[in-house]
Amino acid sequence: MTARLRPSWPRRLGALAVALSIAAAWGALVQTQFNLQALTPFVEIPFAVRLTTSLQDLAGYGPVQLGLVAAAWLAALPVAMGLGRRWPRLRTPLYALAAGIGLVVAIRITDAVAPMPVLIDATRGLAGLLGMAAGSALGGGLFAHWTRSRAG
Repeated sequence: MTARLRPSWPRRLGALAVALSIAAAWGALVQTQFNLQALTPFVEIPFAVRLTTSLQDLAGYGPVQLGLVAAAWLAALPVAMGLGRRWPRLRTPLYALAAGIGLVVAIRITDAVAPMPVLIDATRGLAGLLGMAAGSALGGGLFAHWTRSRAG
């Protein structure tokens, strides 16, 4: 009989921090590139400007995106955890799906209460919304993968 080894709490928290950071950085970079792309019919944007703007948005908007992803995951990942216990072989895809859907819901709730039409302009269209959700899904899937039980 093999025992299942569960990751320690420090390892889980570390995995959560890295996964959240990946999801937040992805979202910040997606919104930056969508915003810059919207300007290209009017002005040429050199690579150096794209790079500088991306780094500035990682530092300036990244923490906002981190908060948004964290709020989304606070609601979504416990649902994935419960479903993952029922269907353990689907744990990683369930976490990824929950994280992606959770971010879409969090963005739409934020848009509903924000004084401006949308908080994140890139999410006005489906492509931008799905692009940002993909980063959250990636982070959620990575967290599930990194924190899975291992046969001992």
